Amino acid sequence: MRIALISDLHGNAVALEAVLAHADRMGVDETICLGDVATLGPRPREVVGMLRDRGCRCILGNHDSFMLDPELIRSYTDVPIVVDSVDWCRERLQADDLAFLAGFADTLELPLDAGTKALLFHGSPSSNTQDLLATTSPDELDRHLGGAVADVMAGGHTHLAMMRQHRGILLVNPGSVGMPFREYAEGRAPEVMRWAEYATVEASAGSVQVTLHRVGVDVDRMRRECEASDNPICRALAV
Repeated sequence: MRIALISDLHGNAVALEAVLAHADRMGVDETICLGDVATLGPRPREVVGMLRDRGCRCILGNHDSFMLDPELIRSYTDVPIVVDSVDWCRERLQADDLAFLAGFADTLELPLDAGTKALLFHGSPSSNTQDLLATTSPDELDRHLGGAVADVMAGGHTHLAMMRQHRGILLVNPGSVGMPFREYAEGRAPEVMRWAEYATVEASAGSVQVTLHRVGVDVDRMRRECEASDNPICRALAV
């Protein structure tokens, strides 16, 4: 079984198209989204539609929650350009889009083969706003993982691709499809890199292979879409 893990799409249809095409060339059996689908980028509805048309199972990210609860973003950040952008994206979603987001799972346990399983989430198994980093201490990781057991654990949220071994667990972040960061932002304005990121997980007869991918995107088209949009944050994030 070969699974594509995508995360943090953030309304970037150009990047999502490139990643899905690459995953198809890789011959994946299923694509699973780890959350943060439709906010901040210029084409939220198109991104939701692509996931729905593909039949993707999806995890609820914090930005997906912001689409469902208009007041929730204000408890997460008070940065006006972010709040205004989230509101802009929500206003463009229709009832069927919101119903699709409302069906996202908090976590997903996924058998990879007869003896191997994965646990998927957005931030951590208990919180979609938790940052799990390459520099997070082992003891702190134990607290955030909350005793969960799986061969592979995968989440997004930080926009930083990562793979580390933690007490026998392969802990994976596939990076961001729509907005990959150069380094941990920690509340600062991020530097967005000029590609899209995702991961594949392959299991066979108890063996597991995780591959992190960088996919080239049409940067000029992406910039044009951002510049043509009246989403308040798009021009600031145009690469």
